[in-house]
This record gives sequence, C-alpha cells and structure tokens, in this order.
Amino acid sequence: MTIGRGAKRRVVGVAGGMGAANMTLDSSGHMGKVEFPHHLHQMKLGNCQVCHKLFPKEAGAIKKGIAAGTLKKMEVMNSCKTCHQKLKSEGKVAGPTSCMGCHKK
Repeated sequence: MTIGRGAKRRVVGVAGGMGAANMTLDSSGHMGKVEFPHHLHQMKLGNCQVCHKLFPKEAGAIKKGIAAGTLKKMEVMNSCKTCHQKLKSEGKVAGPTSCMGCHKK
C-alpha cells in the first residue's frame, strides 16, 4: 500500500513493516550474488505487488520458491530486467540491464 504523494510517498508492507533497506540475494549460480536496494525499489515503484506478485514477502522466499518448483530459476531476474529495460526505453532512471550490473562475484 502506498501512503502519501511524490517525494513524501512511502510504502507500507505487511503489518506496517518495510523489510530490510538492502538485501543480498544469493543467485545460487555462477554469476554471483545481487546486492538489492530494497527501499529504493519500494519508494520508486510504490507498489509491492510489482515484485511480490511472484513471491511472498518473507526472507528466503525466492530460494524457497525455486526449490519448491513454484518459481522458475530466472523468473525474478527476467522480471527485474524487463522492468529496468522498460524504464530505460521511456527515458527514465533505471537499474542495470546487464548481467554484471546486478551480479557481483
């Protein structure tokens, strides 16, 4: 849920919590981990469901979903990359669109 407008806008998650400001996502692959600026995405997107439609708001949800077969291995990454590319094509500030822009060994 989004509260406020413009720069004063803030996102409130489950029970008013916003989760960690920054997260390290283990890609479980050879590309390396992804340092994820969680609060930056919350403030920019203003809607948790943009990402959390794919997985629940809980620590380790991506890894658990992949292990359970409810989430495809590159589904989250493809969602991120598509969003970043769309923003870039619209001339807006966007996150990285290359592999090494996100993955760090």
